[in-house]
Amino acid sequence: MEKGFLSVILHAHLPYVRHPEHEYFLEETWLYEAITETYIPLIHMYEGLVRDRVPFRITMSLTPPLVSMLRDGLLQDRYLHHIDKLIELANKEIDRTRFQPQFHQTALHYYWQFTQAKDTFIRYNRDLISAFKKIQDLGYLEIITCGATHGFFSLINRTESAIRGQVVTAARQYEEVFHRRPIGIWLPECAYYPGVDQFLKEVGIRYFLVETHGILHASPRPKFGVFAPIFCPSGVAAFGRDMESSKQVWSAIEGYPGDHDYRDFYRDVGYDLEYDYIKPYITPDGIRINTGIKYFRITGDTDDKQPYDRARALEKTASHAANFMFNREKQAEFLYDFIGRKPIIVSPYDAELYGHWWYEGPEFLNFLIRKTAFDQKTIRMACPSDYFREYPINQVSTPCMSSWGWKGYAETWLSGANDWIYRHLHKANLLMCELADRYHGQNGVVERALNQAARELYLAQSSDWAFIMHTGTMVPYAVKRTKEHILNLLKIYDDMTQNRLDEHWLRGLEGRNNIFPNVDYRLFCESKK
Repeated sequence: MEKGFLSVILHAHLPYVRHPEHEYFLEETWLYEAITETYIPLIHMYEGLVRDRVPFRITMSLTPPLVSMLRDGLLQDRYLHHIDKLIELANKEIDRTRFQPQFHQTALHYYWQFTQAKDTFIRYNRDLISAFKKIQDLGYLEIITCGATHGFFSLINRTESAIRGQVVTAARQYEEVFHRRPIGIWLPECAYYPGVDQFLKEVGIRYFLVETHGILHASPRPKFGVFAPIFCPSGVAAFGRDMESSKQVWSAIEGYPGDHDYRDFYRDVGYDLEYDYIKPYITPDGIRINTGIKYFRITGDTDDKQPYDRARALEKTASHAANFMFNREKQAEFLYDFIGRKPIIVSPYDAELYGHWWYEGPEFLNFLIRKTAFDQKTIRMACPSDYFREYPINQVSTPCMSSWGWKGYAETWLSGANDWIYRHLHKANLLMCELADRYHGQNGVVERALNQAARELYLAQSSDWAFIMHTGTMVPYAVKRTKEHILNLLKIYDDMTQNRLDEHWLRGLEGRNNIFPNVDYRLFCESKK
């Protein structure tokens, strides 16, 4: 009776933000919010499914910057301080709302959520990556990798080393952390260009994800569209996003997260409550920010927001999960009869949508997985690699250059707001290759300087900075990070070529920008290949 596969893929990524030189840094809260609202709720969901012996398979990318931050001792300490402050605020909110029944149950819910988050964080010895690894080792979760710093491959490929460095560094970190080689990769921003799959093949990656039109405009035209993978000439497979299932979640108009019973993301006590009361829980310089405690539901296109009702929201979540599953059943039945084989419906999403932006998102996934396992027999949840066991032979075709985002061809990351960065990234890439070739084989402080130069290049290449510049949020920070990493690389280049390396300065830089402890500058040795 099985007619197809549903492959839900969550892309968990944040830019590398770590500032030991500051006691408090606003952008670090991006990580703390995601831990509390997305990553720990997903861990709880996985643990509950395993405990209840629910058969499921789900795919999740954990990008190298996110893995690095989640394993960093400084950021782990700061998260504990962050969650302790939230627990303190939630406890005060329970007292403040004791005579406001429309808010009191929600205040109790937040206190429970925050204390549970802290308990889970401590239970895994502050290393949440070990929690995801455990679920993968049990056979339920397929963790895939990404570019080393989420660099936009088709815009930073001035040399082969630029892409090889992003891919090999990511694969090596994955093997070090998860004790196996990565089987798949989420191409940063789903940005593909013909030939990039050769670099994936070098590290043993079997598949990658692309946007819908990357498959539909492939050459030759794929017979089964996005409902079966295609093999590139290299032998690496490409899976395309299904637009219908994605639209049901992503669409601002038709998507589930916009339902009026769900929690309103934008109404937060950090802005609503009296300044003196909330001051200890916002920035040290008194700037109001989101705390994560929100008492209102979306209600509608109105400023008259109604109180959030958690039980009512969860009922709606269950009905939405049932609706999503029903639609995938009918989609699979139609496609099975039309194409003559079981289709794979690939539904990729940013992981942070579930819990952070869409507060009820983890519950939606929980209901969906359980209903798919027990309430029907038409579709089965599967990871991309599972498809090869049933259909090892697939069409050979080359996807077209593509990305996701506005218009689907890199425009978000190459616009008037950010196009200036690429000439500097390309020049920095060439200088890195020059340094690696010139000083190859030297040890001590020279080797340390070369490795740090590679880290600075990787950090500058992050697609997040161009994205932030384009969207107009936190632009000064994105510009500062881009310039800072390029200038650090330039200083290393000047100091090395003029034989005046400053070891004290280098040590400070290694302490601040410490991503990839085992980074290898030799990946940029163009003349040694």
